[in-house]
Amino acid sequence: MTPELTTLALAVLLHMSLMAAYSVKANRELGPDYPMSPRDGAPPKPLSPACARMQRSVNNSFESLILFAPVALMVGLTGQSTGVTATFAVIFLIARLLYIPAYVMGLVPWRSMIWGVGFFATLALAIAALI
Repeated sequence: MTPELTTLALAVLLHMSLMAAYSVKANRELGPDYPMSPRDGAPPKPLSPACARMQRSVNNSFESLILFAPVALMVGLTGQSTGVTATFAVIFLIARLLYIPAYVMGLVPWRSMIWGVGFFATLALAIAALI
C-alpha cells in the first residue's frame, strides 16, 4: 500500500474516533433520550461551547476527507506516489491531528492557520497528481 493510501486509512480512523468522542460527549450532555430519538426538533438544551465546537469539527473533518480521499486515491492507485506526495499526505494528517484539539479548545487564529496547512497540502497533492 502506498503512503498516501495508508495516510487516508489513518485519516478515516481519526475521523471515526472524533465522531465517537463527540457522540459520547453529546450523549453525556443531553442524556440518551434526544440522541436516540429521530431528532425532529431542537435538543432539549444547548450543547456546551466545547461540545458544539466538537460537533463543528466533525463536520469540518467530513469536508476535509471529501477533498483528501479522491486525491490520495488518484495518487495511490495510479502509481504516482513519490516522496513529495507522501510528504503532502503526512502533512495533511498532522494538520488534522492538530486541528481537532485547536478547534475544540477555541484556539484563534491557530485553528484557521492549521486548517490552511492541511488544505494546501491537499491542494499540492492534487496538483502533483496532475503532473
